Amino acid sequence: MNPALAALLLGAGCIALSPIFVRLSEAGPTATAFWRVALAVPALWIFYLAREQGGRARAGAGKWPLLLLAGAAFAGDLGFWHLSIELTSVANSTLLANLASIFVTLGAWVFLRQKPSGMFLAGLAAALAGVVLLVRSSVEFSGTALLGDALGVLTAMFYAGYIFAVKGLRDRGEGALRLMAVTSTVTAVLLLPVALASGEQFLPATAMGWATLLGLALISHAAGQGLIAYALAHLRAAFSSVALLLQPVMASLFAWLLLAEALAPLQLAGAVIVLLGIYLARKGSD
Repeated sequence: MNPALAALLLGAGCIALSPIFVRLSEAGPTATAFWRVALAVPALWIFYLAREQGGRARAGAGKWPLLLLAGAAFAGDLGFWHLSIELTSVANSTLLANLASIFVTLGAWVFLRQKPSGMFLAGLAAALAGVVLLVRSSVEFSGTALLGDALGVLTAMFYAGYIFAVKGLRDRGEGALRLMAVTSTVTAVLLLPVALASGEQFLPATAMGWATLLGLALISHAAGQGLIAYALAHLRAAFSSVALLLQPVMASLFAWLLLAEALAPLQLAGAVIVLLGIYLARKGSD
């Protein structure tokens, strides 16, 4: 398998654990979003400085605006998505957040003149249909959580912006480690005052609460987003956003294994269709 594709899929698997970490968090949704990046920042900087031996890879001219944009977009993505999880079902928020693949495909078509092939569009449609089947049992309840669903759509828009910014940085030669360290710092700085002003529970009450946040920071953020940042240097943004639809498949699997949430036959069929869609999108993007 292509190493970049393997990294992308592994990154999606790491991110798929985030809804479980968020649900188990003892802090409020915005505070959890802050700790998600804040606890990862020291590890990212230490790893980057040790790996680069004093910073051999420097951000050149023109990269700082994109670095700041990526950090701001990710702050919006995390903030709105964590609130969405609290206001609507995990399935709904995951489904709507993954509409980012549509926004990325449209953006690549309009702004980058990367017209998608028929096979790619078929793969995108199949993958989205599979996600709908995967979470169909929870979609019925979204009528009572319209605000949470709307925040899920906003999450998708911000994540699409983040993917474009990261792709632009990687295409300009920005290293994945430095990118993650800088953008995570920007995201944490932006989320801190919002979390403090929200009046939510800011600190976890137990050691298990801190362990949950640490897992969210190191597994879902540092490892997951770091692998995705690496992959975006070698894969098209539109295909990458479709491949990330593996996330709700893995999230359902983890919920089954860790939270004893059984998977219905319709959900299993949806998972298979998502994988088929990713395969078709891959073939259509070659």
